Amino acid sequence: MPTLSPTNFNIVVSVLGGWISLFGLVSYLLKENFYLSEALISLLAGLSFSPRAADLVRPLEYAGSEENLNAITLYFTRLVLGVQLVLAGVQLPSRYLKEEWKPLSLLLGPIMTAMWMITSLFVWALVPNLPFLHALAIGACITPTDPVLSNVIVKGRFADHNVPKDLQKIIIAESGANDGLGYPFLFFALYLIKYIGDGGVSESGGAGLAIGLWFGETWGYTILLSVVYGAVLGWIAKELLHFCEQRKFVDRESFLVFAFSLALFITGTCGMIGSDDILACFIAGNVFTWDDWFRLQTLDDSLQPTIDMLLNVTIFMWYGAVCPWHSFVSNGVIPIYRLIPLGILILLFRRLPFILAFYKKIPQIDGLRQAIFMGFFGPIGCSAIFYLYVTLEFITTLNPDQRSAPRWDVANLGEEVSVIVWFMVICSVVVHGLSIPLGKFGFYLPRTISRTLSSPEDLISFQVSGRAVVPRSRSREQTAVNTPTDSRSVSMRPMYRIGGTIITEPAPAARSTTVGFSSASEIAVGPREGIEVSTRSPENEPESLDGKSPPPPPSRVIRFPDEAPPSDNELRPPKGDAAAEA
Repeated sequence: MPTLSPTNFNIVVSVLGGWISLFGLVSYLLKENFYLSEALISLLAGLSFSPRAADLVRPLEYAGSEENLNAITLYFTRLVLGVQLVLAGVQLPSRYLKEEWKPLSLLLGPIMTAMWMITSLFVWALVPNLPFLHALAIGACITPTDPVLSNVIVKGRFADHNVPKDLQKIIIAESGANDGLGYPFLFFALYLIKYIGDGGVSESGGAGLAIGLWFGETWGYTILLSVVYGAVLGWIAKELLHFCEQRKFVDRESFLVFAFSLALFITGTCGMIGSDDILACFIAGNVFTWDDWFRLQTLDDSLQPTIDMLLNVTIFMWYGAVCPWHSFVSNGVIPIYRLIPLGILILLFRRLPFILAFYKKIPQIDGLRQAIFMGFFGPIGCSAIFYLYVTLEFITTLNPDQRSAPRWDVANLGEEVSVIVWFMVICSVVVHGLSIPLGKFGFYLPRTISRTLSSPEDLISFQVSGRAVVPRSRSREQTAVNTPTDSRSVSMRPMYRIGGTIITEPAPAARSTTVGFSSASEIAVGPREGIEVSTRSPENEPESLDGKSPPPPPSRVIRFPDEAPPSDNELRPPKGDAAAEA
C-alpha cells in the first residue's frame, strides 16, 4: 500500500523546483518590464518558506546545530562567489586588468579604504558601547561591493539601454576584485582584536606581532599567493583547452562547462591551502580569457546566464530562510531606532561621496550623472555574508583555555557582526532591488498624470487661421469622412498603389520626362503579388476651388513583364480625349 513520505529532502526539492518553475514563468515580465531583481524576489520567497512563515524549509533542523548551519552557509556562499567571480573575469575583455589598472587602483585603493573607514565610523558612532576595533571588523565585512547584486545594473534590458559598456565593465571588474581584497581590511581588525583586544592578557606579542602577521599572512600568503595561483591556473586551463579544442578532443558541452569546473577546482584547492579563493577565482577567470578566445566563443551561449540565474535564486532563497529576522528588533547590541538610521547612513555615504570626489580621474565615468549612479549602486550581498561567517569562525579561535565560550572581550562580537551585517544585506537587497523600478515609476508617473488630467478639448479639432483641423483617422475608409471638405487634397493627379507604395502621376510640367517606362502610358512592374491598382471614383473626387468638376484623369495601363506588348489600339488615345484636346 502506498505511503506518504514528506521527508525533508522531498519537501526541499519540491519547494525549490516549484519556486524556480513559477519564477521562470514570469521572469521576463518581472526582470525586463518591471526591472525587479531576482535576488529580492528570491529573498522574499525564502522568507515565505522559512520557519517564520510557511515552515516548509527548516535550515536549522537540517544542520543539527548553529555551528553546522553557519558552516553550511559559509561553504554555500563560497561556492556561489567562486562561480560568479570566474564568470565575472570571463566577461571582461582581453587584458582588461592590465589596460585599466589605473582606475581600478583608484577604486580598490583609496576609495575602498575610505569606504571602510566611513562605514566603521558610522557603526562605532551609532552602536552603544562598541569598541572601535569591533567597528573596524564590522565595517570591513560590508565594504566590498557584491558581484551578484551588481548584475541588476550590468545585465539585462536596463543595462543595455541606460548603462554604457565601459561603465558596465569597470563595475564588473571592481566588484570582482574588491570581494577578494576585503581580507586585508577584515584581518587588520581581527589580528588587533586577538593580540590587544583584551590588553594582551591572552596573547603575547602586542600590536607589533599583529601587524607582522597582517603583512605576512594576509598580504603575502592570502592575497599574493591567491593572485599567482589564480593566474597560473587560468593560463594553464586556457592553453590546455585551446590545445584540445584545436585537435577536436573536447565536445561542445564540455567546452561550455569548462569555466564552471575551473571555478570549482580553484575554490576547493584554495580552501585546502588556506588562501583567498575568491580573489583567485576572479584572477583565473580574467587570465583564462586573456586573449579573448573563450569569451568570444561563448558570447552567444546561454549556459552561463542559466547557471548564474540558478545560483542567484537558490542562494538568496537560502538567505531568506536562515536570516535572523527577529534579531533586528530584539537583540542586545543596537535598538531598532538606531539600526534603521545606521542602514540609511551607510547606504548613502559609504560610497557615493568618494566616487563623486574621484570620478574625474576615472575615464569610464562620463559626467556627474554617471558618477552618482555608480556611487549609489554599491550593493552589499554575498561577499558580506562570506566575511561575516569568516569572522564568526575566527572568533571561535579566540579561546585560550579551550572553553565553550570565547574570551570576555569578544563575547558579544558575534552578535554584533551578525545583526549589523545581516541587516545591511537586507537593506541593500531591498533598496538596490527597488531603486530602478521606483525610478522608472517616478519618471513615467508625471506623464501619465498629465495625460489623464488633460481636458477633452485638447483632443478634438482646433482652429488654425479660421480653418478647422481634425486629426486624421488611421482607417483609409474613414479618411474622406473625417477630413473637412475645404482641407482635402485638391490634386487632380491619379494615384496608383503597387504593393505598399503609392505612385502619383507627375505634374504636367514633368510629364514629358519618362524614366524606366516602355511608353508614356505604360508602367512595367515586377511580379504580380501584392499589386493593387487604386483609382478614384468620380463621385468621391473632390471639387475644385472654383466649384467646377475636374476633368477625368488620363487613363493609364499597368503591364507585367510576361504580358504581350500593347497593340496600336491600346496605345492610341481614346476618342473622347482626342476630341477634348482638339
